[in-house]
Amino acid sequence: MTTTRRVGIRGTGSYVPERRLTNEDLQALVDTSDEWITSRTGIKERRLVAEGQTTSDMAVAAAQRALDAAGMTADQLGLILVATVSGDYLFPSTACLVQTKLGAPQVGCVDLGAACSGFVYALSTAHAMATTGAADNILVIGVESLSKITNYEDRASCILFGDGAGAAIVSTEFEHGELLSSSLHAEGAGEDVIKLPAGGTARPASHETVDERLHMMQLRGREVYKFAVGKMVELVENAKETHSDLELGYIVPHQVNLRILESARQRLELSADQVFVNIEKYGNTSAASIPIGLDEVVRGGRLDSHAGKLVVLCAFGAGLTWGSVSLKW
Repeated sequence: MTTTRRVGIRGTGSYVPERRLTNEDLQALVDTSDEWITSRTGIKERRLVAEGQTTSDMAVAAAQRALDAAGMTADQLGLILVATVSGDYLFPSTACLVQTKLGAPQVGCVDLGAACSGFVYALSTAHAMATTGAADNILVIGVESLSKITNYEDRASCILFGDGAGAAIVSTEFEHGELLSSSLHAEGAGEDVIKLPAGGTARPASHETVDERLHMMQLRGREVYKFAVGKMVELVENAKETHSDLELGYIVPHQVNLRILESARQRLELSADQVFVNIEKYGNTSAASIPIGLDEVVRGGRLDSHAGKLVVLCAFGAGLTWGSVSLKW
């Protein structure tokens, strides 16, 4: 990536629905327990959208908070990117709906679908476009309504997922969070590890696909575990090597599973206070995971002691996809 202009994160925002689904609540749906879920995932509860609340509604709430934090209004935006695999519709894009609800100008709007890696992919895209002058201020959102495509009859998967949104303003005017580089990868041969089998053109909706619950997520947990641990370690080590002139300060990883995060942290020989974790509150929110975490980190002042250090955002998910974005705080 050829950098012609320095860009960074000017403001962040996040939103999670008020409705909570606790481990105790799940006991009434499937054969499970709080101890079983907590010991295997670290999750205590997750948030679910309210009746009638849409993915774009959550995206707008997070976006408005990011704009407020940046001291900007929607009419200053030059592009809107939304990372999601659970948008309001197959089309039009959720980004177009966000534009209308925010009252933003008639700028480019597009959704990116890279599942849990979506926000990293979108942030990398925003970085590339801002540095080359395509836009001065870009709104990047990660948002998911995964409860709408979760199979609450499948104990292995229904305990994992929650809903929420996070946003960041990528701008040529910023105080902290300079975007340095990104690393994006995919291995399409792993497409069946995490998937939504029906609803696309390969298997359009029918009575059969609905009866077989093929419009709900399916995943193979053991394969996900091995994949995620290895890729998190690889991404962080590569970021450190690429930016060897900077001290590693902090990591905001995709909140996939506490055991996965702990295993990777130990392999990287990092202290617990260098890796952000909030999975106990929200579960796995896919593309919303990193921007929610980043907003909590920024607003909580956790990066204040890491000024001038390397901050790595890293994710891994369906596709299979994985990637990272490196910042200097």
